[in-house]
Amino acid sequence: MKLFLKGLLRGLVPLVILLMISMWNMLNGSTDLAKIFLFYSLVTFFVGALSVIYQIKKWSFLKQIIVHYAAMLITVFPVLLLYGSYPLNTFMDVLKVYFHFNKVGFILFVSSLIIFRVFNKFDTSKEKYKTL
Repeated sequence: MKLFLKGLLRGLVPLVILLMISMWNMLNGSTDLAKIFLFYSLVTFFVGALSVIYQIKKWSFLKQIIVHYAAMLITVFPVLLLYGSYPLNTFMDVLKVYFHFNKVGFILFVSSLIIFRVFNKFDTSKEKYKTL
């Protein structure tokens, strides 16, 4: 339950901020900009809320990756399709969005993994100096 609440908080904070920006733009007549911030608010909510998957210690890293990918596929991918910035006239158009979703997800995953490992290595090296 604690992990669920942590994920909910991680998702709700950017959601509320971006929704307020979206509403502000809507009230000022910038409907296109309001729509963009609405889109970002939904994506950041799902990404933030589901980021706690990587904190489940009982699961292997591979299981965490698979569950996170599946969760993104049933939350973020439909948002991409419904957002309207991609033409969806044929099944091939949907496949193009799917491949784009996977390409961006892969790039973000690898980047995050590299950054995490660099910071993790830095943190452990600081502990070595404390014991000397």
